[in-house]
Amino acid sequence: MMRYLIILFFSLSLGACADRTVTEIVPAAASVGTPKTVFASTTRARELDGSYGFRRAEKLRFLETTVSIPPTHTPGTLKFSYANPNPQKEFVLANETDLSGPQGLRQRLRGQDDVTIFVHGYNSTQTETIFRAAQLTHDVGIPGATLVYSWPSRATGFGYAYDLDSMLFARDGLEQTIRELKSIGVKRVIVVAHSMGSALTMEMMRQAELREPGWANKNIEGVILISPDLDVDLFRSQMERINTPPDPFIVMVSKKDKILNVSARLRGTAEGERLGNISSIRMLEEFPINVIDTTAFNRDAESSHFVAATSPALLAILSSVRRVSNTFGPDERPIDILVPPNERNPDGATEIILTETGQAQVSNP
Repeated sequence: MMRYLIILFFSLSLGACADRTVTEIVPAAASVGTPKTVFASTTRARELDGSYGFRRAEKLRFLETTVSIPPTHTPGTLKFSYANPNPQKEFVLANETDLSGPQGLRQRLRGQDDVTIFVHGYNSTQTETIFRAAQLTHDVGIPGATLVYSWPSRATGFGYAYDLDSMLFARDGLEQTIRELKSIGVKRVIVVAHSMGSALTMEMMRQAELREPGWANKNIEGVILISPDLDVDLFRSQMERINTPPDPFIVMVSKKDKILNVSARLRGTAEGERLGNISSIRMLEEFPINVIDTTAFNRDAESSHFVAATSPALLAILSSVRRVSNTFGPDERPIDILVPPNERNPDGATEIILTETGQAQVSNP
């Protein structure tokens, strides 16, 4: 057991020798790289120096940031520094503006039809999350506005227990964020969640459904769970409370996800499975979801726990699909599921296996 703890902590610790709370804002970087606006809603407490760390806040705050994507950027990579960033080669924060509550967000997003919310996972700082959201939406070419929901992660490999509590603490803030966006007039809200952020997303939808059945389908246009660090039995119980889940509902998995294998074993699961590395969809077959197997792209991905964002080959396929289908058109679905509706299971789960050549093979239980 101790061996697995050590593997988990060191695998997920980023920049162990660097102060990850440091964020240098370099306004001139916006004229060097490609500027990308990323909004944020956060339940992190604001520190005296203006930064947002791991402490929990009672009030939700909204921010607008500008990220400079370096001219040397290649899909699937995310290079940045905690100090003295180089905008020629690295992602740099060029601006951060406090929007002074929902009204400020309303003014910035007025007239916007599409917003993609990115919900980060365990061991993440706010700036790292903003950079990752900028990289992913840029590489795939997702239109509309990008917003990160930044919940108070401890941002350390030894903060797993703290992050579990923070994830549950942050449920109300994520629900409030979506309610604010819909009140502004945003037509389509997409939620993209990674790892522990998937557990947060599911818990948020479950609690909203208990109060208002049908809420998730009414307010969320689509859900994508990437490498979800989530117990399969727990996921089933959450889905059973969501009578009409958002459509489409996508779960992206990889059977070679090393982090999820360790996470499962820490919990006493002999099979070493979490939802994000599940070997069969038989336990999920009654739910109207699409499980996309990205295992084939593990080899060229920088992270086996985030293949969807770090595999250049997979990103090229997703970007190509986005350009061709233009699924964010006014009368189209906002997420392309890679296979036509007539090939999917109309009564439950569909498993879609992506091959290295970009083919999508349907394999139903």
